[in-house]
Amino acid sequence: MTMNVSRRRMMQTAGALAVTPSLATEASAAKAWPIGEGPDTPKLCLGTGDGGRGPEGEEEAGLRRIKQLAVDHVLGGGGRLPWTEADLRARMERYQAAGLTLYNLMIGGFPNTIYGRPGRDEEIEKVIQSIRAAGKAGLAVIEYNFYAHRATEGYHEQIGRSGAGYTAFDYDRMKDLPPLERDGAHSLEKMWENITYFLKAVVPVAEEANVRLALHPNDPPAPLSRGSGQIMGTLAGWKRLIEVVPSPANGITFDCGVTKEMGEDPVEVCRYFASRRRINHAHFRNVQVQKPYEKYAEVFPDNGAVDMFGVMKELVRHKYTGTIYPEHPRALDYDRQQPGFRGGYPGGGGYAGIVYNVAYARAMLQAALAS
Repeated sequence: MTMNVSRRRMMQTAGALAVTPSLATEASAAKAWPIGEGPDTPKLCLGTGDGGRGPEGEEEAGLRRIKQLAVDHVLGGGGRLPWTEADLRARMERYQAAGLTLYNLMIGGFPNTIYGRPGRDEEIEKVIQSIRAAGKAGLAVIEYNFYAHRATEGYHEQIGRSGAGYTAFDYDRMKDLPPLERDGAHSLEKMWENITYFLKAVVPVAEEANVRLALHPNDPPAPLSRGSGQIMGTLAGWKRLIEVVPSPANGITFDCGVTKEMGEDPVEVCRYFASRRRINHAHFRNVQVQKPYEKYAEVFPDNGAVDMFGVMKELVRHKYTGTIYPEHPRALDYDRQQPGFRGGYPGGGGYAGIVYNVAYARAMLQAALAS
């Protein structure tokens, strides 16, 4: 009996020894630290100006501050139309010299297209030239807006924890404002007609150029803004947009903060668009909502109603490999005390707030990749 027991124990021990190294190797591979970004992971990004400038106004100092945060990708504004390959390459090489990849540029300057006015075909031709130039230069994403009017008159500063600034929105502050003379008032369906005309012209060009388009949602998602409908002010609008021209080149900027502002579940909405490969850029921020669409405050990433980790896990689960922008920093005293400080929005912050957002997003990304 004793020999049988001993032999059984020896066999169990030998089996455990045979299995243990394999399990240890798998565990080690699964938890290899530090966990960093790669070709198959999401990538944190910042705006080219988020690092500020040096004392003499030099750009290099700001780019270095971005790089110090282990952020390797940047985005910015694209400038006047049409873009040229030479100009884009020169700009991309300038950032590359600082160790940064220019991944996304915002395109604008086509008001006749947005409002369906004479001259839109000429504008669209310039957009097409710009998309082709971007493709030749190797730019991955072109982001754009299609606002009839952006409801920024509803913004105001709200004082948050220990005096920090939050960016609050209250629709009551602007809902009765009349249309602006230069913009006019446009029905929701008219705006859909205008963007359909635009997308049918530019999406096939983006496909050929290997460039992805990302339409930013209406932010704030006001029900009506100075008399005009907002095509990207509802989840139904987001879904409709990607079906106008079914193509991976026709995608959205997924913003989990705006999603919550509309009263939707950011994790479920992220799943919907990520599973269809229609998220071409992502914004990562948090909000506290009093009334969907109409009254909310942009807060720190850790104290809002968005499940930030859930969103990040969803992006990782669906193998999203694009950029994530931890935008809209909160106003901190340190930034307020800097000479010449100006927040981008009421209650908005500067570099110290950016550092906070990047650190939080980095932790979320590493945790999601590890899980």
